[in-house]
Amino acid sequence: MKQLTSMAAVALTSIAAMTMSSCSNKSERVNPFIAGYETPYEIPPFESITYADYLPAFEAGIKEAQADIDAIVANPDTPTFENTIVAMDQSGKILERVSLVFGALSESNSSDEMNEIADKAMPMVSQFSDAMMMNDGLFNRVKYLYDNRDSVEYTTAQRRAIEQTYKNFTRSGALLDSAGKAELTRLNLQLTDLYLKFNKNLLEATNSFEIVVDDESQLAGIPANVVATAAETAAARGQEGKWIFTLHAPSRLPVLQFADNRDLRRKMYRGYTSLASSGATDNRPVINDILHARSAKARLLGFDDFASYCTDAVMAKTPAAAEELIMTVWPAARQRVTEEVAEMQAIVDGEGGGFKIEPWDYYYYAEKVRKAKYDLDENELRPYFAVDSVLKGIFTLANKLYGVTFTEMPDAPKYHPDVNVYDVTDQNGEHVAVFMTDYFPRDSKRQGAWMSIFKEAYTAPDGHQERPIVYNVGNFTSPTADTPSLLNIDEVHTMFHEFGHGLHGMLTRAQYKNQAGTNVDRDFVELPSQMNEHFAFEPELLKEFARHYQTGELIPDELIAKLNAASTHNAGFDLVERLGASWLDLQYGHLNPADTDTIDVNAFEAQVGEKLGMPVEVEYRYHSPYFKHIFGSNEYASGYYTYLWAEVLDTDAFEMFKENGIFDPATADAFRTNILEMGGSDDPMILYERFRGHKPTPAALMRHYGLTK
Repeated sequence: MKQLTSMAAVALTSIAAMTMSSCSNKSERVNPFIAGYETPYEIPPFESITYADYLPAFEAGIKEAQADIDAIVANPDTPTFENTIVAMDQSGKILERVSLVFGALSESNSSDEMNEIADKAMPMVSQFSDAMMMNDGLFNRVKYLYDNRDSVEYTTAQRRAIEQTYKNFTRSGALLDSAGKAELTRLNLQLTDLYLKFNKNLLEATNSFEIVVDDESQLAGIPANVVATAAETAAARGQEGKWIFTLHAPSRLPVLQFADNRDLRRKMYRGYTSLASSGATDNRPVINDILHARSAKARLLGFDDFASYCTDAVMAKTPAAAEELIMTVWPAARQRVTEEVAEMQAIVDGEGGGFKIEPWDYYYYAEKVRKAKYDLDENELRPYFAVDSVLKGIFTLANKLYGVTFTEMPDAPKYHPDVNVYDVTDQNGEHVAVFMTDYFPRDSKRQGAWMSIFKEAYTAPDGHQERPIVYNVGNFTSPTADTPSLLNIDEVHTMFHEFGHGLHGMLTRAQYKNQAGTNVDRDFVELPSQMNEHFAFEPELLKEFARHYQTGELIPDELIAKLNAASTHNAGFDLVERLGASWLDLQYGHLNPADTDTIDVNAFEAQVGEKLGMPVEVEYRYHSPYFKHIFGSNEYASGYYTYLWAEVLDTDAFEMFKENGIFDPATADAFRTNILEMGGSDDPMILYERFRGHKPTPAALMRHYGLTK
């Protein structure tokens, strides 16, 4: 998952917080956000940042950014690309610094103090963003460039910047009358507050849930390292001698996948699927308010519904195009689930279980099927995937494909002890980027995995290259007192996935900030990340990094063969989970509820699932109250389908690597120069065709999942 990084986007992200001490005497120190960073590569000086720095920096940043905008508007010269588009691209440096640190780190370390700051700062940023995008003088300069774009010989990147900037203004209310602009500002402020509330509820609900086990016999089947972590968690919470399991993925998923105790699996599954659905953290009323505000916003801006508003700005262009793709894949995925359930049910019946497969049984019996069909036990694999080994794997891949090297910077500033910082250099030893990793769960970190930045890449007007600071966050299996972090298959995929986003950010050579790195169409942004996943279990790469954490032995060929033979195992479940969530998201986007309507979230989910034909054994990947992608911000709203959309591209693209050799220099160079370096400098389909030589179709995706030959 890629995090939004623009100033406006930061205002709409969930805001938790950094756990840093507050400053007792503001007069004796300089605010680092305002003064700028005197650190290697301008890494934020995290150890020097205090709670007291944020609000003054937001206030100063907005003041500076407004002065920058006022200067652009007041310029008496005829609008040019340089004095308008570039000037906007370079504006608001203080606000950018504080927003990136506050917004990007906020989901890693929450605290009451920072939540209070968010309640004050985010509305300020939202109001400034609206005022800028509704500034008639600024818009008129952009409109002049847009209207006259055919009379000037712009580069492709410049022309696209003009067209995208114009579209951003119109989508942000520039064409509305004064009453319309006031209403849009009100709606945006309301949504900012609702996203904050949704995310706060979700974090609190996640952290408040626990399953306490005091009978060791209930732990049968659960991997020893997971049991050890549960014991450490219990001890830390004052329940020595017991075991506590939480909803964080490294705790939740092993229970569902391996626990022989069916009731324990059911409790965990229902705890997760009812997350943020009751009491003080119930997100269903929040979702109602979000849906009303989004519908009103879309109609105010001239769109039929919010789904139309969202898809208009990306490759799909319409909700119908996204829905058509989903329905192209759905029948085969649905049929595969039927086959998977039959295989699992046969095991249940053979064991004399006397019950039908339920959703909380799927992970557990899918693992049994994998063992029976492929003689593959995921616990056999974990010892070869210690987190440091997998990190070596992603760095080795980047070096072989793109010639970059990662050197740890042990003395670099970091925002948490779990963070590691690396200097990324090219084959000539030149600095390319700073890369940071933050891989283990903690109560102050939200669930999931993501990539974001602390500094954008761009070419300064004087020609100087500014290089980015990129980071990856995960919630992988934690190390214990005597065992390192040992990753499962999904965690390895996730680590490669987020690193793919990281490469997109690190290797960018786009000239302008608003086109650099991952600043691309939402349904194109997942191409580099999902492409990178394909390499994770390729035999040639596994032989470079997959060593047993105790013996140092390379992963044996026999185990690699089993792993790859089982590559499409459970494909139906994986696809149906995601397709169902994507469909649900788009149907929410079609709603235009009247002001007095109350949407029954549970009933709506059930209605959509029934019409789609969701199998009773599989539920949505995310139920609405914890569907952060679509209700925690605008980031993936009416856009969760984009993972599938990008998968059409990445499966087709990886077939080229397979045809030419996974480390083929020419193929890697073509992917780097046409995709990773270009960012949003050109139309994404043009970039893709330039790399691949043809338009993509779902055929490669269907082959990848074993749905067709």
